[in-house]
Amino acid sequence: MITVRKSEARGHANHGWLDSYHTFSFAGYYDPNYMNFRSLRVINEDFVSPGRGFGTHGHSDMEIITYVLEGALEHKDSLGTGAVIKPGEVQRMSAGTGIQHSEFNNSKTDPVHLLQIWLLPDTKGLQPSYEQREFPVEERRGKLRLVAARDARDGAVKVHQDVDLYAAVLDKDSRVSHALQPNRHAWVQVARGSVVLNGLPLKNGDAAAVSGESEVVIEATEDAEFLLFDLA
Repeated sequence: MITVRKSEARGHANHGWLDSYHTFSFAGYYDPNYMNFRSLRVINEDFVSPGRGFGTHGHSDMEIITYVLEGALEHKDSLGTGAVIKPGEVQRMSAGTGIQHSEFNNSKTDPVHLLQIWLLPDTKGLQPSYEQREFPVEERRGKLRLVAARDARDGAVKVHQDVDLYAAVLDKDSRVSHALQPNRHAWVQVARGSVVLNGLPLKNGDAAAVSGESEVVIEATEDAEFLLFDLA
């Protein structure tokens, strides 16, 4: 079974400095049919104005992944981490028992466009931690590149949940496929461009929940970038 989540059906909040689209219920947006998908709790597509951002705030018991599409995001946290996240890099922050952090657009002239992802951890009360790694576009072009996994294999960042997260960049008319093992599920989030997933068209901002299928086949109908979550 494949359920398409259209871009225009997402929650939307425009705060002036922040234009945000919510795939799942978040903050003031509530949809009982879209609270989460398996352990995937949040996918927010954010556009942050130059020099603006999220002031210091706290999280606990959440795996937070940041995937920047355009621009650069400056991160600071209570662990003493100071970093700038750019396209091709994946940030993972395990909030655990509690962490304070801030995120600001690192540019005074250009907006930053990002996906912020929250996963429910498989264990509560973890020690807070931070990780950031680069995955060059050459590693993601025309293939599914593992960027986050519980066992951190193949250079992926480590997440505390039974999730494999892949990123791919496809040229028009290229395709990739992913086998789903029994009792596994997939969520595909199109970050840009357009694709056909098992015969269903998806465009920028669209997503698809996949259950009970043995394979996910994705073909780009124009240059595209997307994330694929393989979930328990």
